[in-house]
Amino acid sequence: MTGGPPGTVVRIAVSDREHAGTVVGHPETYEVTGRAEVGEVLRALGTGGVGERDDFVCMCPGPYRFSLYDAAGRLVRTVDRHDPLPLLDPADPESIPGRHRAAWAAAAPAPLRRYAAGWARGEAPEPEAPGPEVAAAPLSLVFGWLGAPSAGGGAAARVARLAPLALLGAAATDDLAWAVRQTDAAGLDGAVEFFASEHFTARHPRKRRVGTTSRELVLRHARVRRPEHVAVLERRLLRAAEDRIRR
Repeated sequence: MTGGPPGTVVRIAVSDREHAGTVVGHPETYEVTGRAEVGEVLRALGTGGVGERDDFVCMCPGPYRFSLYDAAGRLVRTVDRHDPLPLLDPADPESIPGRHRAAWAAAAPAPLRRYAAGWARGEAPEPEAPGPEVAAAPLSLVFGWLGAPSAGGGAAARVARLAPLALLGAAATDDLAWAVRQTDAAGLDGAVEFFASEHFTARHPRKRRVGTTSRELVLRHARVRRPEHVAVLERRLLRAAEDRIRR
């Protein structure tokens, strides 16, 4: 445990390398910002945010690190632990990460909630056989799910990205291109993220060709909202020989 200037802790950055390798979608780092949850973590650590545990003697870095910040964004203290906190075990649905993942799943679009619940439990449902409800959900909805701000807190951020990316990655390019025409602004945010991701860019060049209309919709949106993705999209999102419209 290392010291810092005193202050009231309002944000805790959690580093958890151990669980990231064992629970599907659990991030190596995330933040706890809810007032009640910050208090829970501080009590579990045995510190009010500015005090220290009397029994803490090891100064070497551990696999669990907690960085405590005050309202001004100043680092108040860091705490290294070698033993996990049950409160932060993502496999426990009552833990803080478990609650975050459950809140994210509950906020998913109705046809995708059962699929999201599997991810929330630490499972990764097969995107190729997701069940009839998910299979019937339009890809434009999945784009919107990926592009919408994530509900559920910081510990759900990675699974919130992986779950829709898995569904989109299993879809045919022609179907993805058609869905781009049907989606909204949040969906275009998701489309930009998907087409710039390795889930799409790893496809064979023949499977990266989309019609001019869909390609321009994605690029135009990226130039305004996600300029950091424009270069990779221009290289990897290839133009189809003709822009076919399905009716």
